[in-house]
Amino acid sequence: MTTLAPRASHRHSDEDATMPLCADCVADSAGGLIFSVTVTVTGLGPAAAAGDAYFVLRHRDDGQEVRLPLTPAADGRPRAALPSGVELPEGRWDAYVQVADGEPRRLSPGLNDLRSLVDRVSGDARGQVAVRIPYGTKHGNLSVRSWLRVPHAEAGELHIGKGELGVRGQVYGTELTPDAYAELRGRDEPETVLRTEVAPDRARFRFTVAYSELTAGVWDLWLRPAGETGPRVRIARLLDDIADKKPIFSYPTVSVETAYGPVAAGPYYTSDNDLSVTVSPATAASAQ
Repeated sequence: MTTLAPRASHRHSDEDATMPLCADCVADSAGGLIFSVTVTVTGLGPAAAAGDAYFVLRHRDDGQEVRLPLTPAADGRPRAALPSGVELPEGRWDAYVQVADGEPRRLSPGLNDLRSLVDRVSGDARGQVAVRIPYGTKHGNLSVRSWLRVPHAEAGELHIGKGELGVRGQVYGTELTPDAYAELRGRDEPETVLRTEVAPDRARFRFTVAYSELTAGVWDLWLRPAGETGPRVRIARLLDDIADKKPIFSYPTVSVETAYGPVAAGPYYTSDNDLSVTVSPATAASAQ
């Protein structure tokens, strides 16, 4: 090796470090994802061909990693597949590319084709709902939001009534029984629990939340598909292509008279896409 090679390699590495590195993503209806790196830095193409390049997903909270081999696709771009059968624990996963033993490099989001996730129905034989949705962070990086739930209660249509909320949904991984009911649990006082009757229709359910029965605060919605003896299942909306529904899905609040005074109440989705209801004193709500 001549002494010029390391200098040339170093020069290209510096150039690569300033180049944008992003990945397109295509989702399939089973929940699998395929990532294609759209900018090939020096050495990435040959490394992928030699089996020495990886698409790395790193869990944001505990640092756990899932390493997927990058291999050249027909269009020449390095490509990695995350099949639906590979479990990805619930949470947020940051995406990187790593060549050989080099430092992992953060990826930016490219084009996402998530059409197959819209109105998706989970077909897992075990009733397990596995959802992975790629998205761009506020810093412009590529990440994947993952959910892995069994059983699962998928929220469907929400109907905003004069003083009530109508909820429809479907349960996965368990059966609805005649003893089924829904729970509203106080966020700050979990021991405070209100029940409401559920109308089951095979795997589908519906129930109504009467705002007049709620005190001020945040109430989380749960399903008890088998009554007191069965599981408690958080009601959430996961089976679509929206990673963070909180800023996207906006529902009106309604004014209701309660035994504790007038309140403004309405539903919303949390940062985990779980369904909750917020209740505020009318005076506080009108001041916002």
